[in-house]
Amino acid sequence: AQLVESGGGLVQAGGSLRLSCAASGLSFDYYAIGWFRQAPGKEREGVALTGGYDGATYYADSVKGRFTISSDNAKNTVYLEMNSLTPGDTAVYYCAADDLSGRWLVRSDLQRQFHYWGQGTQVTVAS
Repeated sequence: AQLVESGGGLVQAGGSLRLSCAASGLSFDYYAIGWFRQAPGKEREGVALTGGYDGATYYADSVKGRFTISSDNAKNTVYLEMNSLTPGDTAVYYCAADDLSGRWLVRSDLQRQFHYWGQGTQVTVAS
């Protein structure tokens, strides 16, 4: 599988950005796919996931209500709409995917190690 992110950049606090992840070589019905982020000096954090037969979605508590993950199966693309951004959201954002091996997506997948990764895109929120 290949994952290619786009859409990062610099935004003022309170602003919005939309990230895109174009996926190839996988099906959203059978894979978990979503977004992780890593800020300097911090551990990587699972931000939002979707996937599986029911297209379930899960979010980190830190972004719930502000970020929305969605997918366009026809385009094999996953999006992350980020609103009300704060400087604390500044990080490199990575798209990642992993085979669910026939099971349902669950919230604890936010903490799991994924197999496929994009190159990352920088999001910087200025105060």
